[in-house]
Amino acid sequence: MARILPPLPALQAFEASARLGSFTRAGQELNLTQGAVSRAVAGLESDLGMPLFDRVRQRIRLTAAGEAYAAKVGPLLAKLEAATLELKASRGEGGLLNLAILPTFGTRWLIPRLSAFTHAHPEVQVAFHTRLYPFDFEAEELDAAIHLGEGHWPGARLDFLFDEEGVVVANPRLAFAQPLEGPASLASHTLLQMATRPQGWEEWLSVQGITGVDGRRGPRFESHLMVIQAAKAELGFALLPSFLVEEELMKGELVEPFPGTRLRGLRSYWFATPEHAAERPAVRAFRSWLLDESKAG
Repeated sequence: MARILPPLPALQAFEASARLGSFTRAGQELNLTQGAVSRAVAGLESDLGMPLFDRVRQRIRLTAAGEAYAAKVGPLLAKLEAATLELKASRGEGGLLNLAILPTFGTRWLIPRLSAFTHAHPEVQVAFHTRLYPFDFEAEELDAAIHLGEGHWPGARLDFLFDEEGVVVANPRLAFAQPLEGPASLASHTLLQMATRPQGWEEWLSVQGITGVDGRRGPRFESHLMVIQAAKAELGFALLPSFLVEEELMKGELVEPFPGTRLRGLRSYWFATPEHAAERPAVRAFRSWLLDESKAG
């Protein structure tokens, strides 16, 4: 039985018009005239037997049916484009690697090192997907992820990268404004909070044997990069992974007021891949390179 599929050019014209809200702008994106886009959409509406746009005074607005159709067509065209790019890039050897990463990990650790991988493996294209919440291989079309936590993930293969090391930092003007009498003196200072790690300060304080300090008070931020900026702006003391603030510590923009109190081993970074993707050429190449980089420090 033949498939019931509209012409691809008509779907492209519809998707671009729906996304941009204009036949003219869709034509500019697709390198077509406004009239050609309008006719392609009209032909699609004729094939479907229903209007997809309301046309009022040279303006277009999606109908209810058009909104529902656009919500389905857009992702399908994106998947088709990704599959085509992957095939063209790989020629059966590399391909597209959809990698989920934590934003600041990608900015501070991975991306500065990535040129070595791209030079060694030009056949692999890496598409980054940033997440602040746990990744779900079953719900998302990902080939791999940088996982922070324990070395257990049902249905996934994990390779250890390195342990996280927590360090307390602050702007030197704040840290040295008055003498600090050890970690207990933080009771009178603002503690900058990472929203996804509400227990972070409490863990650090517990290891230092400090009681009577509320480790959950202070302004909350959604990313490590925001916490770093807040610390530099003298908003308070921050507890951060050491590899994320190496540059600031080296430049003196931040200082470590409590040497010898770094906290190591509560969390680790892992390279995670779903079992069905673990042996893809692009995944194998990236895993091998990433493991070597993690060992190099």
